Amino acid sequence: MADMVRKQVYIEQRQERLLKERAKKYRVTEAELIRRAIDRGLERTASRAPDPDAWKRVEAFIARRRNQRVGQRQRAWTRDDLYDV
Repeated sequence: MADMVRKQVYIEQRQERLLKERAKKYRVTEAELIRRAIDRGLERTASRAPDPDAWKRVEAFIARRRNQRVGQRQRAWTRDDLYDV
């Protein structure tokens, strides 16, 4: 078994009830269920961690676009053309 670190957490009554039920159902300790839940939660959020380099690329792109001049084109229509029926 890996080296364990003791942690104390507070859970709601509802969580306590569910934890006891599931531990009994799956025949594992409550601590094992908690460890598994922590692992699943961390795995799900690991891929969501922001990539600082990607954000820097986005910022650089925005800065380049902000500095670009967009040429104004002459319209080929007039306001009156819109209302001709």
